[in-house]
Amino acid sequence: MTQRIRFLCLIAVPAVLAASLLMGSPAPAADDSKVKGATQQVETGAKKIGQGEVGKGVEETAKGVGKTVEEGAKYTGEKFKEAGKAAEPPAKSSWRHVKEGASSFGHSVKNFFTKLFSG
Repeated sequence: MTQRIRFLCLIAVPAVLAASLLMGSPAPAADDSKVKGATQQVETGAKKIGQGEVGKGVEETAKGVGKTVEEGAKYTGEKFKEAGKAAEPPAKSSWRHVKEGASSFGHSVKNFFTKLFSG
């Protein structure tokens, strides 16, 4: 029984906390319903353990932890994709600024040498 409680404290509780942190961030486009469902499975398993159904509770909690990690990783990947798309226009704009600056510098160098050798 002590090992099962240790399992719950070391595995299930951090997984629930991680999932709750993922769900706490604003996500207008990414779907976090699967993460919430997996987290709910962990909670249900933990309740079964508390009610004396240790075998079923540990099994359901372990499955829930696995699903929470899997779905949390997928959700995080979606969020990274969205963040990358949101950052894309400024990155292109910055590149344009660098390109224009380099072009301007090139014209300045050309004008300098033209004036130097024409006079």
